[in-house]
Amino acid sequence: MSNSSVAAVEAARPAQKREWGIVALPVLVVLVAAFGVLMVYSASYYAAEKQFGDAFYFMKKQLVGFILGIVALLAAGFFPYRNLKKLKWPALIVSLVLLAAVFVPGLGVENYGATRWIGLGPITIQPSEIAKFGFIIFAAAYASEKPERMKKFTGMLPVLAAGGGICLLIILEPNMSVTMVVGLLMVAMLFLSGVKIKHFLIILLPIALAVPVLIVMEPYRLQRLYAFLDPWSSPQGEGYQLIQSLYALGNGSWLGTGLFNSMQKYRYLPFAESDFILAVIGEEFGYIGIILLFLVFGAIIFCGIRTAARCKDMFGFLTASGITAVYAIQVVINALVVSGSIPPTGLPLPLISSGNTSLIITMAAMGVLYNISRGGKGLREKKSE
Repeated sequence: MSNSSVAAVEAARPAQKREWGIVALPVLVVLVAAFGVLMVYSASYYAAEKQFGDAFYFMKKQLVGFILGIVALLAAGFFPYRNLKKLKWPALIVSLVLLAAVFVPGLGVENYGATRWIGLGPITIQPSEIAKFGFIIFAAAYASEKPERMKKFTGMLPVLAAGGGICLLIILEPNMSVTMVVGLLMVAMLFLSGVKIKHFLIILLPIALAVPVLIVMEPYRLQRLYAFLDPWSSPQGEGYQLIQSLYALGNGSWLGTGLFNSMQKYRYLPFAESDFILAVIGEEFGYIGIILLFLVFGAIIFCGIRTAARCKDMFGFLTASGITAVYAIQVVINALVVSGSIPPTGLPLPLISSGNTSLIITMAAMGVLYNISRGGKGLREKKSE
């Protein structure tokens, strides 16, 4: 082999390595979502059979979401992300309108004492899942247009107002868990936008004070807090779900009981296919299985952090950071709730828990993240290279 051929091969290796690194993100996302379809079936087939007469009821819905999610991921992955910058106001307005629409009689759908969904015939949409990413687009676009204005307190007020408005509408549903996610996301976006520390502290103080106030305002939140402190004081009440979750994790031990062999899903553990699906995974695959799953979660988060760090424009950096942050926040909070490390709150495990709105929107967001990692290339640009 000639020296020129050797040089060409050596030059190609870094490019190939970068390409594999870029492709890793959508591959991992699809694999995790596919695993989610399997686990939704495992966690729900008994309850689905008893409630709907169809063991595949929840799985079929999740499979539809998975297929639509792949379409959304591909579409977002090859749609130049910089074009999203033009949609900052539509993204915010649509988010606020959809959140307000849940309170319209006949349109909003109430379930378990909360009105968090919009019903359109047989289809239900959860606007809070859309609003999280609508806020990311708005905040990233606004902050990147004139980065210097974020150094002024008045300059950051539009982002603060947008995040505060979304939080207000979500807490009225009521949905404190997603309110916390959006609140943390807002703080992260402001920090990454270059807000001064003194301004940052000014907004952190009222946010920190708001949390205990929100807990005291609703009796059921206080009951959940008491259940967290001592779940066995009300084993048939507020402490029941956490106790059953801990039983599932304990029963799984290190290696698990095996796929489809969970006992807690036989209507002992409420919301086994959604908010507490991690407990079923822990029971069937054990602590080793959970560790492996979180290594994959960590790889997705790492891809997001690396994409943000390598992005050369402010909008791409903030968008990638926001998408990565909201995914990481949800994963961590869900794991802490299921393990009894923080008070119980209803928050799905992204890409895995039952729920089509969350699944499709999250996969679409990961498609945007993939596009940012590719430098914002669209199909035409790729073909012309």
